[in-house]
Amino acid sequence: MNKILLVDDEPDIVEFLKYNLEKENYNVIESYNGTQALQKLSENPDLILLDIMMPDMDGFEVCRHIKENNSCKDIPVIFLTALSRESDEIKGLELGAVDFIRKPISPQKFIARVNSNLRNRTGHNSKESGSIEKLAVGKVLINPVSYKVFIDGSEMYFPKKEFQLFHFLASNPERVFSREELLKRIWGDEVYVVDRTIDVHVRKIRQKLKEFSGYIGTVKGIGYKFQTQNY
Repeated sequence: MNKILLVDDEPDIVEFLKYNLEKENYNVIESYNGTQALQKLSENPDLILLDIMMPDMDGFEVCRHIKENNSCKDIPVIFLTALSRESDEIKGLELGAVDFIRKPISPQKFIARVNSNLRNRTGHNSKESGSIEKLAVGKVLINPVSYKVFIDGSEMYFPKKEFQLFHFLASNPERVFSREELLKRIWGDEVYVVDRTIDVHVRKIRQKLKEFSGYIGTVKGIGYKFQTQNY
């Protein structure tokens, strides 16, 4: 049974969401503030639903602590908030969240997005047990089992979605993909995120690549591709 850490300072919302999650046979860990949420990470949740506007520590700060902790940085975080500004969504994605759900949301859509994100994580775990070949292209070596990337012999760390995006593009060198197609390939049909999500992740990947940032090429008006001609 998957465990979900549900963090919100409004008891009515916690009760409502918990009811709908438990109907789907999820084990819900309740938390009503950021400090308590960080303490409950020891219960090893499979996914974290995180409100942003909380009194003692906002959700952005909680997410930052989660992603800086090696023992829990790979747990997917979904922001669940009444904030509607695109800048808030981009900030959440830059902190490492996998999704951004705006309140209010129907129970059916809410459950669909939770299910989709957990399927994405389970799909990765199941692949790890199989035999998957390492990918070598140009000066890049990618190991999809260990989620490790080596460029010119130096190891680089990529969070899950950045890794999946980089690996997908590198698996299809010189092929151009639109933002819409990349969203569908990496996030799936049931996770609703904006086109800017791809731009945010590409920017973060390029920052990590530094002098090798040219591996990710922009095709103006269309999208992105993995290019090797400069290396």
